[in-house]
Amino acid sequence: MTNVFSQSIEIDYADTDAGGVVYHANYLTLMERTRSACLRHAGLPVTVLRDQFNVVFVVTESNLKYLQPAFLDDTLNISIAVSALRGASILCHQQVTRAERVLVDAKIKIATIAADTFLPCKMPSELRRVFAQYQIHST
Repeated sequence: MTNVFSQSIEIDYADTDAGGVVYHANYLTLMERTRSACLRHAGLPVTVLRDQFNVVFVVTESNLKYLQPAFLDDTLNISIAVSALRGASILCHQQVTRAERVLVDAKIKIATIAADTFLPCKMPSELRRVFAQYQIHST
């Protein structure tokens, strides 16, 4: 993918099942960590969004395709690109790869809500600018 933010994560014992294979639900946690790292990298950590802009995120949809397993002690690359940027939601394309091979391909829809009311709210322009730099454009 182009226009992506990515980070490497080493798989710990807590990420795996008894057989040393990454437990399927833990891929969502790895993707969440990458979205948070993307915001921290841009100077807008989740705590700043909550405390200064009264905005938090909720995942409203997720669609994951599990293509190959990952294992204990693997170093994985988790990337995020933005497929659609709307007034109060973001559609993310995230991938988990190991040595250039896609293990998990995901579409995650995230909504912005007010931290005090938990009602949908418009995305702050500062946040929109961060995600716009990772937006992929169809040709």
